[in-house]
Amino acid sequence: MSDTHEKPDFSGWACPAPLRNYPTVVMGHGSGGKMMADLIGSLFAPEFQNELLGELGDSAVIALGKDGGAPRLAFTTDSFVVQPLFFPGGNIGELAVFGTANDLAMAGAKPMFLSAGFILEEGLPMEMLARIVQSMGAACQEAGVTLATGDTKVINRGRGDGLYINTSGIGIIPDGVRIGPGLAKPGDAVIVSGTLGDHGIAVMSVREGLEFESVVKSDTAPLSGLVEAMLSASRDVHCLRDATRGGLAAVLNEISAASKMGITFDEKIIPVRPAVLGACEMLGLDPLYVANEGKLVAMVAPESAEAVLAAMKTHPLGRDAVIIGQVVEEHPGMVVSRTGIGASRVVDLPAGELLPRIC
Repeated sequence: MSDTHEKPDFSGWACPAPLRNYPTVVMGHGSGGKMMADLIGSLFAPEFQNELLGELGDSAVIALGKDGGAPRLAFTTDSFVVQPLFFPGGNIGELAVFGTANDLAMAGAKPMFLSAGFILEEGLPMEMLARIVQSMGAACQEAGVTLATGDTKVINRGRGDGLYINTSGIGIIPDGVRIGPGLAKPGDAVIVSGTLGDHGIAVMSVREGLEFESVVKSDTAPLSGLVEAMLSASRDVHCLRDATRGGLAAVLNEISAASKMGITFDEKIIPVRPAVLGACEMLGLDPLYVANEGKLVAMVAPESAEAVLAAMKTHPLGRDAVIIGQVVEEHPGMVVSRTGIGASRVVDLPAGELLPRIC
């Protein structure tokens, strides 16, 4: 590691969004897109390089047994800065619990314990804080996790947006489960668990004062039960990711890059609620890039795909699940979709921030 007083060398950093072009951090560096990938890959990853971090999954998988054997833990951390603090279908508190528990579930783990760090801004109404904390307690019960430790800090008025929450989580990975972003194989079916874009549009509707014919609610929910149902049907689930920042497009690109495989899918098959689709058309957004907080993407061996899909459909959070495409050996590291008019297009990572502060 370089000396703490030595300035980083930007000279070798490459496009599409080189950090040397940004003298300060901008919102796009937290987008889940190209700018964030550049920040992590060019600055953070080299300085903290190690085998656990190198996987760049939703959780680090830590083997406590001999020769990397059982028991194995999943360990993750996340921070939540969503504005507004309350939105249709949820609030920052339950979002923090479910989001962290879901990151553990994406490693195939059973979520067990959470920590919570609260950064409170002076002037935050106590009644609002109480509502958020109460919803977090209920979310912990729903997700089957124990909040085991925490911390509280208060910052001066005007130095924050009311409340930020940082959470970390630990889960236990069952024997025989091997799930990771680099494990996708040619022929794997690509499955999405339900409708896309609900959370991002729900937050945007409140933030921008938008009204639709039907209320769009966030899909924030704990996914560990759905994952358990999938793994009960088959252990041939190779990759799992929850499609949060950057949406489905970001997830597919991350898996494609990690596995060095190509991915193809059919846009016509992807489930999107009419209200969400209408909002995206009005705002000039692509639903493929809009965040979700209760949907997952799975790469499943072809011989087990129908069994896993059937198991998902028996679970409330998977009833709209559908196979949208497959992993291919062609165009490694690239995601290609078939559009509604039969054409093909490359679905790349978003360059910057489409909908800031949605989680």
